Amino acid sequence: MEDLKKQLRSLSVALAESWAKLQLPEKLAELQSLEAEIALPELWQNPDNAKAKNEAFARLREEVEPWQLLRTQIDDLEGLIDLGGEDLKDEISAQLSAMQNSYAELKKSLRFTGKFDASDAILRITAGVGGTEAMDWASMLERMYLRFFERNGFKAALVERVPGEEAGIKTAVYEISGRNAYGTLKSEHGVHRLVRLSPFNADNLRQTSFSLVEILPVLKSDSNIKIDEKDLRIDVYHSGGHGGQSVNTTNSAVRITHLPTGTVVAIQNERSQLQNKEKAMEILRGKLVQMQLEQRAESIDKLRAGESAKWGQQIRNYVLQPYKLVKDTRTGFETSDAASVLDGNLMPFIDAFLEQ
Repeated sequence: MEDLKKQLRSLSVALAESWAKLQLPEKLAELQSLEAEIALPELWQNPDNAKAKNEAFARLREEVEPWQLLRTQIDDLEGLIDLGGEDLKDEISAQLSAMQNSYAELKKSLRFTGKFDASDAILRITAGVGGTEAMDWASMLERMYLRFFERNGFKAALVERVPGEEAGIKTAVYEISGRNAYGTLKSEHGVHRLVRLSPFNADNLRQTSFSLVEILPVLKSDSNIKIDEKDLRIDVYHSGGHGGQSVNTTNSAVRITHLPTGTVVAIQNERSQLQNKEKAMEILRGKLVQMQLEQRAESIDKLRAGESAKWGQQIRNYVLQPYKLVKDTRTGFETSDAASVLDGNLMPFIDAFLEQ
């Protein structure tokens, strides 16, 4: 029984440390505040604000409640141990083992303590040079990520998709929502390289293709990043996307250029110019924050044009010929089961990155 007491004390101490690192007391106070707000009838006078408050409450409750439950279970088990008796030893041991397993799972949350880790994310896939071969590779990555989202409970909303002339895609943009979406996906940001026998080459030669995957935090307002209006050039042009004749005959497409860094975001998928501008600004904020993280700059005013990761060294190689191997160049993690990876089994790569 003494050994069980010692294990429970150790678990209790570890839980207290995690409780502090995750700032759970502050989050509990925020949860109570949100609960009081959404109980007010007048909140629904502004439906958009009410919806945002309810979503924030649900997300925060989902994060906090498992930790509260584990702390309650530890307190209850301490009371059971105090009752003593060898006849309770097996029951206590089984409960303690289950709690230790629960804590091991919950502890993974400690990997998501970055400023934007809890945010939703923008996934942007862009085909590299290489024509149809590169566009096909970009579409393979798109399918891989959509399978990953489906398997792991993330929701993916299409923002924009530009298909290739013969096959694949030139670019695709999705907004990803779910618990710690940005924190989970940030490991995917960078260039992905494919080596295979090309199905588009008459001689069936081995071909190397590249695609850029960008993972950006979703920032709905300027609360996290201030952009000076004078630093922006906003161009409006005819949309070339799908949506019917009315879309193609109005100036609905928007291109925003952040002049100090040369960062360009263009959106033409929405029905109106205002919607496209709002979505473009949302993506621009994410791009500038991502650049700030990469350059370790104190603010966006300190960003240096052309110095963020773009078409530089690849972060992951997908080799399908002459052997099968997917290897991450940053962590060294690899697997020969390339088919499984391309079918969305990315979590081992993500875990290796986050644990590093």
